[in-house]
Amino acid sequence: MHHVDPTTPWEEVWQAMEQLIREGKITYVGSSNFAAWNIVQAQCVAASRNLLGLASEQSLYNLTQRTIELEVIPALRQLGIGLIPWSPVGQGLLTGALGKHDKGRRAAPKLAQQLEKLRPQVEAYEELCAEIGAPPAHVALSWILHNPVVTAAISGPRTAEQLRDTISALTLKLEDETLRRLDEIWPGPGGEAPAAYAW
Repeated sequence: MHHVDPTTPWEEVWQAMEQLIREGKITYVGSSNFAAWNIVQAQCVAASRNLLGLASEQSLYNLTQRTIELEVIPALRQLGIGLIPWSPVGQGLLTGALGKHDKGRRAAPKLAQQLEKLRPQVEAYEELCAEIGAPPAHVALSWILHNPVVTAAISGPRTAEQLRDTISALTLKLEDETLRRLDEIWPGPGGEAPAAYAW
């Protein structure tokens, strides 16, 4: 389910999913772009119908976009639901964006605007990547996969070469000090709710 449908009751949604499961058209149900309370609501109704409920959630999550750390990630962890982040390399911002690029995603005007807005952080990030001897895209993917709630990341390679390069990122393990420095460069929301803002 790509977005929450606020006009359809969860009982009706799960009835449709049960039908799809019975017909063998689906095995598992996943969500995308749900708030934590939507996920909990979905799971409560699924449980009342003796259904597994959601198996995964796809959310925007990367070093530059960490809002889901407040409530979505804690909810997923508690409920045993896997996270499949989309845009793990920040639409190209975390792939070595400071280099000269005249084609592809990294040449897009939107990325240029983001780069100007976040230039000091991108510079510090790319310096850290150079210091540890790892390509920026690999560091971004390794950081995502370091979170135990993440089951996979949607990396979006356009070529076989990019896919091979992305797969090689799986071998990169980030040291605690590197993770600490990444948090300094790209601070998240301050932890999980409500501690992040109430205490």
